[in-house]
Formats: sequence, structure tokens, C-alpha cells
Amino acid sequence: LAEAGCDVVICNSYGHEPYMLKAAPDYPNVQFIGCTNLNSQFAGLDNCHNAFANVYEGRYVAGVVAGMKIKELIDSGKITADQAKIGYVGALSGDTALWGQAGLNGMELTAKQINEAGGINGMQVEFKFEDDEHDAEKSVNAYNTLKDWGMQMLVGTTTTAPCIAVAGKTASDNVFQITPSASSPSVLSSGNGNVFQVCFTDPNQGVASAQYIAENKLATKIGIIYDSSDVYSSGIEEKFEAEAKTQGLNIVSKAAFTADSKTDFGTQLQKAKDGGAELVFLPIYYTEASLILAQADSMGFETKFFGCDGMDGILGVENFDTSLAEGLMLLTPFAADSTDEKTQNFVKAYKDAYKDTPNQFAADAYDAVYAVKAAAEKEDVKADMDVADICAALEKGMTEITLEGVTGDEITWTEDGEPNKAPKAVEIKDGAYAAM
Repeated sequence: LAEAGCDVVICNSYGHEPYMLKAAPDYPNVQFIGCTNLNSQFAGLDNCHNAFANVYEGRYVAGVVAGMKIKELIDSGKITADQAKIGYVGALSGDTALWGQAGLNGMELTAKQINEAGGINGMQVEFKFEDDEHDAEKSVNAYNTLKDWGMQMLVGTTTTAPCIAVAGKTASDNVFQITPSASSPSVLSSGNGNVFQVCFTDPNQGVASAQYIAENKLATKIGIIYDSSDVYSSGIEEKFEAEAKTQGLNIVSKAAFTADSKTDFGTQLQKAKDGGAELVFLPIYYTEASLILAQADSMGFETKFFGCDGMDGILGVENFDTSLAEGLMLLTPFAADSTDEKTQNFVKAYKDAYKDTPNQFAADAYDAVYAVKAAAEKEDVKADMDVADICAALEKGMTEITLEGVTGDEITWTEDGEPNKAPKAVEIKDGAYAAM
């Protein structure tokens, strides 16, 4: 090119620069420029030049521009930062929708607090929820939808029968699962060590209820009304009856109903009334309990009623006269009027967000997500780990943490997934739950 009469020769390939520098001294009147090279400026030749900045300067500017652009895309939602993708399955419609919605609120509130505090090991919590309508088949469908979304861990389901069905799926898929409120031991045994509970198991609720009634001398003659078609209700009833006998309580009546006969409770109530029951134990869900209280009032049956965690939500039943629930007692892990700081902070944040007082199902879900956070941080879980590795890490981490939760002061978990914490009893007074 120099011999052809060119006044300027431009070298635009990195590998050509050594040959350009070799030729340049023979053509002092020709200007040689290296576009993607660095050595021309140090060659000591007046006719050799670089058209390239210092590499570190270019890289610095490029990095700043790239970071600004990535932040813009994250802020706009077009791309996402590292995320912990948590699925939630619960009944958002149907008879137990009060529980499912409360659980969803508790999870949403926790995720917001965790993200504002920096996330989990730098990961922002992203969650997606699906409604299972308290139906086992629909719960499995909901789980599959979340799996397709890319769920890395599951909080749910909120009720027992659907949770047993889903636990078999999470076990085969090696997905970590923690249920806020499904309480049957079958929930844990349906998994393979990957399933954990936040709530008490059914046997523990039955035993603790009998002990509480006896120790606090609430009554000696006990009637029982339960749902024999439901694993939650029948599981609690069995253990309650056995412990009641140990505690010296007299079971004067025991009457069951099923899913096909849960609107008219006149026969069951009459049996308890005729037996002289001073207290009727109701290990059932709040929808049926509201009907029982109304029908007891209409037949003039005045007695004490005592339930378990399934009773929580009765004050929110549509068209129910909540004055009929005055004096109703239930065993629960959470009391919104507790004066400890962590409970009051939770209650305030929940009321600010949802204009409502949280029940135990909101509290259970709140603690469930914080337990996942603690276990993930204990085992340094990262977003790029596969689901099976995340599951294994969380299984290990759950047995090593102690959670200062709103449903327990020092909650720990066994390798079987069962929580260790003390129960609480509440009584409905002036239309609100009050710690006993």
C-alpha cells in the first residue's frame, strides 16, 4: 500500500501490527495507524500511531454503561435479579378460603420485608400463588402449574387432604415443602424428608387440648362432635379421647358427622345435652362450628365449646352472629393480643397492609417463609442451584435453625419435619381473640 502511493495506512486487525511496525521505518512519509493495537505508541516511530484508548479506560466505561442498562432493565421488569422462587398453594375460594387468604397475606408480607432487607443470600423473593379450593386434585394441578413456572420451593398447602396429595409429588420431584397449617402426621409421612410443618400435628393438638381442659379445670363432663370423614378432625379426636381418659375426664357423648351431612347438627347436640356435657370439644373447621353454635343457641343448649386451630376464622364467617362465639375457646399457636414485641410488630404491619387483624394462618405462613430464609442462609443456598440441591440444603438447614417466630418463641424442627413449640389457648371476648 505504501509503494502504491498511499499516504495513510490503517491496520484494523490485532495480528497485523507487528508487520506494520516492521515496514514503517522504510516509509517515513507514510502515516501508519493501528486501530485495535497498543504497541504503535511505544515503538518510537513518528509515523506510527494508535487509534485505541487505554484498555482499562474502555473497559471501565463499558462496565459503567452496562451496569446502568442492566439496572434500567431490572427496574422496568424486563429482566430480573437473582431470585428465590417460592410457590404458595392454598384455598383462596371455598369453605376454607379465610385460611388460604390469610396465609397468602402472611407470605406476601414476609416476602416484602425480606426483600426490603436485602433478600435471602442476595436473592430477592419472588412468589406465585395458586388456589386449590381445598381439593386434593386441584391442589396437585396447582403444584404442577407452579413447577412449570420454575418454583424452587413450596409453601403450602394450607389444609391437610390437599397437602398429603401434594407431598407425594414434591417427594418424587425433590422439591422442598413447608406447610403452614396442614397438621396431619400423614403430611410428613407422605414425603421423603422434604416436608416440614409449622403448625402442631393433629395428635399433639388432641393431647394438648385434653391436658389444657383438665389442668385448668374447665369441665369434667365432655361431649365430642367431630367429622369422621376428615383426617384432620378424626386424627385429633382419637388422641383427645385417649388423653381425656388419662386426665380423668368423662366423655359423656361422642357424635360424628361426615362431609355429606354437615349442615344439621341437631342430633349430635341433643346427645351432648342429654349427656350433661359441660363442655363440647369441636376438633372441626370453623364453617361447621359456626352452624353448631347457632343451632345450639336455637335449641337452648348452654355449654362451653372448645376447638383447635381449625376453629380460627370463625369470626369472619359470612352472616354469622359472632356474639354466639363469646366464650369459645381454642388451642392455637398464635394470639394477636400478645404483648411481646415481635408479635405486636407483625400485627401492626399486617393491619397496615390489609386493614385486618391476622389470625394464626397468617402467622403460620409468616413464620414459614422466615424459616425458609433462615435455613437457606444457614446452608448458603444460591439461585443457580438446581431444585434437588436446594431441597437437600434446606432439609439440613431446617434441623439446625432456631426460629424466633410469632407462633413460637424458639421453634426448632426434627428430621421428620415436626416443629417443637409450646401451644397457646385463646378465648373469644368482646368479638376478638384474647390470650387465656
